[in-house]
Amino acid sequence: MRAYGADLLAEIGPVQRFSSENSLAKYARLTWRPHQSGNFDADIRPPTRSGNVYLRYYFVEAAERVRVRDPHFKAFYAKKYREARHHAHKRALVLTARKLVGVVYGMLTRGQIYDERKLMPH
Repeated sequence: MRAYGADLLAEIGPVQRFSSENSLAKYARLTWRPHQSGNFDADIRPPTRSGNVYLRYYFVEAAERVRVRDPHFKAFYAKKYREARHHAHKRALVLTARKLVGVVYGMLTRGQIYDERKLMPH
């Protein structure tokens, strides 16, 4: 099995160049363009086309591994899977990858290691 930590770090580079986790998510192509008209808000939205395709791949693959092993991510994935009306696994996995962006960004900016107890609700 492959570990994606080094790949993520190599593609992210210096984390200080990102002002927020949202800017890192945008660079990783894990944001979606709005698709709205009046009161209509589309369920299926196209992803942003700018950013690093390799970083997106590494985040999605890492999310697949982490959702199996971490109870917090497993519960998040299951919730998003149940909520999806179309392409349940793909949508839940990409949303889990987006959540992972926030965790990785926090770890890199604070210089901390991952502690699942800090993510679990009390």
